[in-house]
Amino acid sequence: MPISKFEADLHCHTIASDGELSPEEVVELAHEVGLKALAITDHDTIGSLARAAQKAKQAGLYLLPGIEINTDGEGKEVHILGYGLDENNYYLKQKLQELREKRIDRVKQILHKLRKLGLEISFQQVITVARGDSVGRPHIAQAMVEYGLAPSFKEAFTKYLKIGAPAYVPREKITPVLAINIIRQAGGVAVLAHPGSNISQQEIVQWKKEGLQGIEVSHPDHSPQQTEEYRIIAKKLNLIATGGSDYHGPSIKPEVKLGQWGTGLETIEIIEKAKIK
Repeated sequence: MPISKFEADLHCHTIASDGELSPEEVVELAHEVGLKALAITDHDTIGSLARAAQKAKQAGLYLLPGIEINTDGEGKEVHILGYGLDENNYYLKQKLQELREKRIDRVKQILHKLRKLGLEISFQQVITVARGDSVGRPHIAQAMVEYGLAPSFKEAFTKYLKIGAPAYVPREKITPVLAINIIRQAGGVAVLAHPGSNISQQEIVQWKKEGLQGIEVSHPDHSPQQTEEYRIIAKKLNLIATGGSDYHGPSIKPEVKLGQWGTGLETIEIIEKAKIK
């Protein structure tokens, strides 16, 4: 098992959204690879945080409460990470419930399209695969593989579920600015996730005006050149430079290991101070 290259991994997922492992298993793995701190950032849900916090306390690991909110910005997918949220914030809980309901509606529409293509899979089968309270396309892909409708997760996504594929259904639109607002109102720190080559500096500048506080610099989707470019942009715009593996589990993304992308403990200190502002 590879030892972590970093002290903190601030981007990973559990069964509460589209990850493969339970909150306890993710924390245990973080401890095994030598991480000192971890942020669990499930999509549109904070349902795993209480269980993860209990396990982290036993393991002597610092857990930063987190979330990843999926949004649409000018026709492209933009993900916003939130750190240090007040999990009991009423506005946060209300908005996340709305997002989860929209996810369920979308899944049902996708399943309807799949049935028209001759691929019979029920909503209950998808829910069984999902296990958590945030269901989406990855769970449909997993169910398609499990029930013999596709040979692999990647092929299910590419052939049927990605943008432009025959069973694709657009998400109910939520803007990056709304996601930033949700996180900030819940006392959290809003960070742009894995911008890659998809996001312009102009967009980052605009989102900063709307409350964005950081950029995910270290991420498996970033080339060394992109990592350095975003580190420079973060410094130039006075944004927090974060990092994480975007870990989903050994079967879902086998090439991505927990702790092989991340940041230092000083980043968590900066995030904690930013929450007060």
